[in-house]
Amino acid sequence: MKRKIVSLILFSIAFTVTVFAGNATAKIDNHGVNKIENSFEFPPNRRFVKHTFRLYVPKNGKPLSELIIDAPATVAVSSDIDVFNDNGQKLNINISVNDRRITLNFPETVTFATTKKLLISLNKVQQPRSGSDSIYNLSVRVVGSDVEIPIGQAQFQTF
Repeated sequence: MKRKIVSLILFSIAFTVTVFAGNATAKIDNHGVNKIENSFEFPPNRRFVKHTFRLYVPKNGKPLSELIIDAPATVAVSSDIDVFNDNGQKLNINISVNDRRITLNFPETVTFATTKKLLISLNKVQQPRSGSDSIYNLSVRVVGSDVEIPIGQAQFQTF
């Protein structure tokens, strides 16, 4: 008898938690506007991470004016991006995010003489907890040209 009661209580608790975890209700207020209450994802399958990579500036290359980053479809990238030079100083940049394409415009041109490498930090990247790696395609534009020059990829593991 006690086992049946304990089993019934445990089943009721488990059922209540399961129903509550996926519960979202829609209500219409007096003005006819829909509202969503208690909307959340359980268990959360995405998280915020920081993706950081280095870009070495070519010694005999033309000055860089823009860095173009094409983000994979599996992530959502914000405009919270920092770029540092090889001395750890934060560079002044203009950021443009258009769907999955991020353009970092350098108001002051970047050359090997001024900066040997750049450290690019994509802060607040929303990525899935599992799945394939995140692969970003990178291109640059040099001063005096509108041609995008592919320079490689940055790959980040999903774990």
